[in-house]
Amino acid sequence: MIVHYLEYFFITLFVSSFFALGGVGSAVALVPIFDFLGLGFNIAKAIALFVNTSTTITASLMNLKRGVLDIRFALPLVISSMLLSPVGAYSSKFINVHYVKWGFLTFLIFSASMMLFAKKEAKFKYEKKWILYLIGAVVGYISGLLGIGGGGLILPLMILLGFDAKKMAVAVSFVLPFSTFSAFLSYISFVKIDWALLFVTAVAAILGGYIGNAIMHFKLDAKQIKKIIAILLYILAIKMGYSLI
Repeated sequence: MIVHYLEYFFITLFVSSFFALGGVGSAVALVPIFDFLGLGFNIAKAIALFVNTSTTITASLMNLKRGVLDIRFALPLVISSMLLSPVGAYSSKFINVHYVKWGFLTFLIFSASMMLFAKKEAKFKYEKKWILYLIGAVVGYISGLLGIGGGGLILPLMILLGFDAKKMAVAVSFVLPFSTFSAFLSYISFVKIDWALLFVTAVAAILGGYIGNAIMHFKLDAKQIKKIIAILLYILAIKMGYSLI
């Protein structure tokens, strides 16, 4: 059993460290990896959501302490995503896991493509508050259903609509712990959790985040690392697709 926990610890540590080098959350990769290892898709999603909560809450507290967070701006996203993410999580109980996996595969391709090809340019200029509630609700539901953080969906959408990229990045880091933890609470109502494994993977992810951020100071090319991460996500998508056919 100890060997089992060590395996998950070092896998999570490596993946989280590498993804942190590119400034990307590791949950999107941990879900399929845990599923491939035989953990079970819903359990993998629940653990990834808790890992996401653990790793993003530190960034949120730091932004709050530095005074760079506009809480009034982020609040609509927090409220709507926190309300809808547990609904998405609970609905996965009633949706055939085969279809949910196809949805996750689509998200893997979307995330990888955004890293490789997306240009952070506004296509519109629409900064109405109601759009924050709508996007928070939609992304919250999808995040809960797929067991992902949702930052990879919110950020590109908001930037395309003309919202300030730096302001959005800070706001999203504040939103994620609320939405992911509320979705996690929904999963544990119908999924049996190995609490020791949950603790081990959360610690590994937090350590991996610190290790990745520390290595970044050696002036590694984050853009090149993102390209490698995108290729890895494509590979995970292909493997998941092959298992679904």
